[in-house]
Amino acid sequence: QVQLDESGGGLVQAGGSLRLSCAVSGRTLSNYGMGWFRQAPGKERGFVAAILWSGGDTSYAGSVKGRFTISRDNGKNAVYLQMNSLKPEDTAVYYCAARGALHSIVVDPSRYNYWGQGTQVTVSS
Repeated sequence: QVQLDESGGGLVQAGGSLRLSCAVSGRTLSNYGMGWFRQAPGKERGFVAAILWSGGDTSYAGSVKGRFTISRDNGKNAVYLQMNSLKPEDTAVYYCAARGALHSIVVDPSRYNYWGQGTQVTVSS
């Protein structure tokens, strides 16, 4: 069993930055894929960024490419999402997700087995 615990959300003005953290416990992640997803009110949960624990391959949604960076820390068993140049349309609940036995990036949220509780990000104009 894998437990995911997000933190780092909050209220920020447009143009500002936030760093989300996802602490992972319960299993080693050598062949896991990790993803960040977000869900705004009235919208479906959508892909933001993903990383393969082994090798560090990454992928980003077009709307965040160049502004957001996903990374992992093997020693701390954590995944991060650095969000810069935030826009009001980035406002959403952000979720960390994990899936085992992944050797390529997965952007479909339905293919992830484990989810955190979510952290609210609000960007004011």
